[in-house]
Amino acid sequence: MRRERGRRSKRRVCSFCVDKVVEVDYREAQKLRRYITERGKILPRRISGNCAHHQRQLTVAIKRARNLALLPFTID
Repeated sequence: MRRERGRRSKRRVCSFCVDKVVEVDYREAQKLRRYITERGKILPRRISGNCAHHQRQLTVAIKRARNLALLPFTID
């Protein structure tokens, strides 16, 4: 899709800031699953729409959940 000249798309809002989440919890696997691609990769900030603070927490939480086998490293 091509954008019109001078027109920007609307910036996505951080879902964690909207819910006023202080810390992202690694035990909430269903919530973390939204931020993983079908190949098992972590979605980048520009696609997920998270702020930098929550994106860093999200990355750490996903990695912890993977190590505890709450989330898979790869999805077949």
